[in-house]
Amino acid sequence: MAMKKTDLEKNKALKLMQATNQAGPERFGKGSTATLDRRERRKLDQAQGLVPFACKLNADLVAQLKSRAEQHPGGLNGLLTELLEQGLARDAS
Repeated sequence: MAMKKTDLEKNKALKLMQATNQAGPERFGKGSTATLDRRERRKLDQAQGLVPFACKLNADLVAQLKSRAEQHPGGLNGLLTELLEQGLARDAS
């Protein structure tokens, strides 16, 4: 039995949708292999002894930290580590 015109159009649309889903590039860099996913990054951080630590800071203080971090070789993480170690060492003495 012959297919109706609408059924033929539905089949064409399904084929087109499947082709675009399979052959289309990954969006927003998901297909790139240069970046690590969160699990891999977390494993690398844990191997280095790094632990995520969240806190709330004043916006002015954050702006100062960001401006200093631009010149610091370790970036924001390195700067915060250095400042906290200095502060804790001063507090201990």
